Amino acid sequence: MQVVCVGLATRDSIWRVPAFPEPDGRVVATELVVAGGGPAATAAVTLARLGVEVGFAGAVGDDAAGRFVRAGLEEEGVDLTLLATIAGGRTPESAILVSPDGARSIVHHQGSARIEELEVQAEWLHVDHAGYGRVRGATSIDGGNPIPGLSLDGIALYAPTEERLRADFGDAEAARAAGAETVVVTRGANGSVATTRDGVIETSGVACDPVSTLGAGDVFHGALVAFLVRGAPLRDALVAANGAAALSCRALDGRSAIPTLDELERSLR
Repeated sequence: MQVVCVGLATRDSIWRVPAFPEPDGRVVATELVVAGGGPAATAAVTLARLGVEVGFAGAVGDDAAGRFVRAGLEEEGVDLTLLATIAGGRTPESAILVSPDGARSIVHHQGSARIEELEVQAEWLHVDHAGYGRVRGATSIDGGNPIPGLSLDGIALYAPTEERLRADFGDAEAARAAGAETVVVTRGANGSVATTRDGVIETSGVACDPVSTLGAGDVFHGALVAFLVRGAPLRDALVAANGAAALSCRALDGRSAIPTLDELERSLR
């Protein structure tokens, strides 16, 4: 397998609302979408749409949500040999409210389906907070969520948000000193910045009128890995990942607007 993404897969229910409700309040949603989610799972879908052979390793329950998650990944062409179905387990789910300006509030239920330790053979192993520590030899880490006991020893690519980087290491040079070869920080609409032993590469964000930014960071990670495993220079991979993340914001959910390779390449011309 060229790439395996290890971690969280969820069923997401996403409501577009005119405003977030006040305590004890009520709002009427104008749109409801149910879609697959989870950082590693969404990165896997991105890789598949960009034409990379990819598998997903994780766990779902034998419930309706688990069947929904599995079917969605299968439809995208993601290899699910390493997706476990836990008898009697409950699949993780999230409820998400999205306001007119694209801001979101998330309620997550982690369920009871847990990833066991795995032996995985792949050219590239990408893990999120739920996959960290479940496989040996991770190549890249999605650092968007807290990861207790995080070690960057031997990590080729550490990709946190600005907020997570500050909380866990302070700055990119400190994360590199902790062991990461390359640190790529996502900055939302402001693009991304990579810090390597050779210096810093900054790339601008791609202008868009977002419906929702849900999953954009996960799409960025998947696209970044897709271009790096194909041998693209880091700057080119960052530019492509910025573009893929921006295009994914066209939809309320984090999956349906992920671009194909042809669509992404057209947008970058």
